[in-house]
Amino acid sequence: MDLKKSLKMPLFGNTFSPKKIPPRKSASLSSLHTLDRSTREIELGLEYGPPVMNLGGQSWKFEEGQWISESGGNGSGRELQRLKKRNVQLEEENNLLKLKIEILLDMLTETTVEYHLIEKEVEDIKTQHRRKK
Repeated sequence: MDLKKSLKMPLFGNTFSPKKIPPRKSASLSSLHTLDRSTREIELGLEYGPPVMNLGGQSWKFEEGQWISESGGNGSGRELQRLKKRNVQLEEENNLLKLKIEILLDMLTETTVEYHLIEKEVEDIKTQHRRKK
């Protein structure tokens, strides 16, 4: 009988109680976070600028949300980016003008149809008036 009692696992007995964790030590023992930016740059030689990377022999710089090629040195990469942006602007303007032309053609068609209907009504009234005479 004692063997059965010792083998039984209590269902709701022995509640789980984890050990207390000791408090952490300070996050950083370094005093670098107390220095201002210019002092950190002088002390550590940190220079914050746009990210630069080299891929396939070309140097790329991240400026204004885009990677710009710097190889060539004459600014051809920047010129290419400027031309691409201008091309997109001109395509958008072209699409807008095409839409305006479509609207104007629809308006012209509508007024032409109205004119022909009115012209037919006038002609019908003239023929009715001639018959009455």
